[in-house]
Amino acid sequence: MPRLRRLKIVAAVFAGTLLSILLSACAEKTAETYQGYAEGEYVYVASPLGGRLDSLAVRRGMEVESGAPLFALESEKETAAVQQAQAQLATAQAQLSDIKTGRRVPEVEVIEAQLAQAQAQLTQAKTQAERDEKQLAIGGIAEAQRDDSRSRFETAAARVRELQHQIEVARLPNRGEQIKAQEAQVTAMRAALAQADWALRQKSVTASKSGEVVDTLYREGEWVAAGAPVVKMLPPQNIKARFFVPETKVGALRKGQAVRLVCDGCAAPINATISYIADQAEYTPPVIFSNETRAKLVFMIEAYPQTSDAHLLHPGQPVSVSLL
Repeated sequence: MPRLRRLKIVAAVFAGTLLSILLSACAEKTAETYQGYAEGEYVYVASPLGGRLDSLAVRRGMEVESGAPLFALESEKETAAVQQAQAQLATAQAQLSDIKTGRRVPEVEVIEAQLAQAQAQLTQAKTQAERDEKQLAIGGIAEAQRDDSRSRFETAAARVRELQHQIEVARLPNRGEQIKAQEAQVTAMRAALAQADWALRQKSVTASKSGEVVDTLYREGEWVAAGAPVVKMLPPQNIKARFFVPETKVGALRKGQAVRLVCDGCAAPINATISYIADQAEYTPPVIFSNETRAKLVFMIEAYPQTSDAHLLHPGQPVSVSLL
């Protein structure tokens, strides 16, 4: 056999072997690559209270940080309720302080001055009553005049006893049960203020997480029912890839396993981690157009990319998933 012919045969065999290896590698790669799509778990932001939409601070497509204002509802009623609760709490606290303090020193001094005046009047009435008793005995006055003197004396004595009792009461220690009752009233007023303040804060809604504003569902001036979503958001950590594997492969998968996502327009593959493996099989979803797997059972798998790479995926975008 000529030398040139032998070289051609060797080259053909080598090329065939190389082609077989490449085809086998491609077939293996294809067997480990699955089609899927990106999906977003949307957050619908609402207020538990209803009202007119006074201001909308965001628009569709905006990126907002956690704590950024989203929208505000009219809050005249809630503002008035807070002011009322604040006034009621201040009144209850003042009453509690007054009960604990008791009578002030100037008030006691006023009663003591009145007592001194009443004692002087009592002394005068007593002297007059004794004088009239003597005059009646010698016939110098009528009995009626003596009775008037005695009556004034008894009245003065009763007034002195009354003022003495008032001073004793003013100096008594405060009653514990009355203080407890007023303290409970203060606690109730604080709770009412906290409730009113909570209702007022619900009228101004902020973002609980950073993310993209996907849509706004109301316009300013419209009435928003209690619990009705006003803003639709998509935090980056809520973006995931969903793909399907045949039942012959699902047994080898584990939660936490790394996968690689490839999408059109992505500069580089995106690393992701399997977070969910369906426990029930289903038929190949109609969105996957594959004649080879059309009548086979598959299991749904979900994988989350790193938050820093999540913005590269868009809900509904097709992706190819490779198992690592």
